[in-house]
Amino acid sequence: MYLIVGLGNPGRQYEATRHNMGFDVIDKLVEEYQVPQAGVKFNAMYGKGRIGGQPVILMKPLSYMNLSGGPIREMANYFKIDPETEMIVVYDDIDLDPGQLRIRKKGSAGGHNGIKHIIQQLGTQNFVRIKVGVGAKPKGWDLADYVLGRFDKEDRALIEEAQERACKAVELILTDSVDAAMNEYNKKTGNV
Repeated sequence: MYLIVGLGNPGRQYEATRHNMGFDVIDKLVEEYQVPQAGVKFNAMYGKGRIGGQPVILMKPLSYMNLSGGPIREMANYFKIDPETEMIVVYDDIDLDPGQLRIRKKGSAGGHNGIKHIIQQLGTQNFVRIKVGVGAKPKGWDLADYVLGRFDKEDRALIEEAQERACKAVELILTDSVDAAMNEYNKKTGNV
């Protein structure tokens, strides 16, 4: 069984913001693969279903971004999931152009506080992540204001397409391999 986690912040005021990219991808996965919601457990919304024939748990931690690691650790322990081989984390990345995907097997937090907390709670950097580019913050902007802001119309179109590709990347990881997904989705797209 795979645990697929989308990072974000709970609450209406955070919906469709750059920082809620992970939540948005999980919502698309739920819709596309008709994954039934199972409720709330360990301070996270979750659902259980199948993607590409593989059993999955889709999870949105409700602890706020910077404390995402606790609910993830508890969920992984409860369902006996090995984060190093059976977990995918989806989140926003300001170092990538809007709509660009970057899939990695492991790595540091790269300044992302949600990932930093997950690494701290799990005691490992070795877990698959799908980063969705939201673009660099404009000069002079506060980082928090930027990531908690929303996309303009032009970027929104790129982001929606990227979310679709992120869903397909999840399925490819589950049905083939992380390497196959990296080969397919880490290349620059024509419109980015």
